[in-house]
Amino acid sequence: MAVFGVPTLEDLPPLAGRSVLVRVDFNVPIRDGVITDDLRIRAASPTLQWLQAQGAARVVACSHLGRPKGKPDPAFSMDPVRARLAELAPGVELAENLRFDAGEEADDPAFAARLVEGFDAYVNDAFGASHRAHASIVGPPRTLPSAAGRLLAREVEVLLGVRNEPRRPFVAILGGSKVSDKLGVIEALLDVCDTLLVGGAMCFTFFAAQGRSVGSSLCETDMLDTCRDLLAKAGDRLLLPEDVTALGPGGKLFDPAAGGEVRQTGASLPEGWMGVDVGPGTAAAYGDVIREARTVLWNGPMGAFEDPRFASGTRAVAEAVADCGGFTVIGGGDSAAAVAEFGLEDRIDHVSTGGGASLELIEQGDLPGLAALRQAPNA
Repeated sequence: MAVFGVPTLEDLPPLAGRSVLVRVDFNVPIRDGVITDDLRIRAASPTLQWLQAQGAARVVACSHLGRPKGKPDPAFSMDPVRARLAELAPGVELAENLRFDAGEEADDPAFAARLVEGFDAYVNDAFGASHRAHASIVGPPRTLPSAAGRLLAREVEVLLGVRNEPRRPFVAILGGSKVSDKLGVIEALLDVCDTLLVGGAMCFTFFAAQGRSVGSSLCETDMLDTCRDLLAKAGDRLLLPEDVTALGPGGKLFDPAAGGEVRQTGASLPEGWMGVDVGPGTAAAYGDVIREARTVLWNGPMGAFEDPRFASGTRAVAEAVADCGGFTVIGGGDSAAAVAEFGLEDRIDHVSTGGGASLELIEQGDLPGLAALRQAPNA
């Protein structure tokens, strides 16, 4: 039952009467002690319930929460998560925040040994953390029979399937702020996709590389040669916006009361103007390409969609992805937040639970957490 060489739950030895440690990703948003989105807890429930159904005497989940810097901090206590987990998966225990110990992020063997003490098997269902070689991710498979949980196995199946054997045409959509943050995944996608649509602030570095004026838009001047090389390599397979929604001098993002004119411009911006969304012409053109695709992978918004003045580009792309009859994948992060905000989650085939992990898996074809599972005693 292995998926791309990674053992799954059915590859574990019999669990009746045994104790199982499950690495989950319960790094959920909490405000004033209240969980504002429990999706990650709900997503782990199928794995936890399967383990209980197999007769495991003890199922203990463990996760990080926030950045407590290697020492106990009441602000990052797992208590609110523990209470919600008790409702969703009664009988499953939850250990305290893994990052209360500096050994977690340092992959300290002594911490990993303490973690697995008393357990007979290990399950990794924390896709969103599997790109980090932390003790709870790569340590347990060194000694315990181990497997990917349902969530992790599905992420691997979908994302590596898209990366390695997409149905064509394969359209990739990348947004976000910086080319430097996504250079590796841009290069990887150009090797496999038919069309790459670029949005977000990263498009202005490409514009500058073409000799266009970008006004006061975000631009990585040290990436201009790299962008020229990418444009030369990609040819007409890499599409850039043809128009932009821009904010005039004196304006502030997320603060309409500050003033500043909002208007559409071409791909060259006037001095002092900041591009903050793709324009309506681009949104329509991108939508046409997306709707004809048989595989779509989207990571990164088209603009600052959290500001209602600059949400239309991201919304239009989200609606086009939802309308697409092909296989559609959202690569976690802000794109997942956008489709949730627009109420389109149910019309997407797969919404990843890990932004950074999904990008690294597309780029590298593997993750530290997956490599560790392949080396487990039962693999």
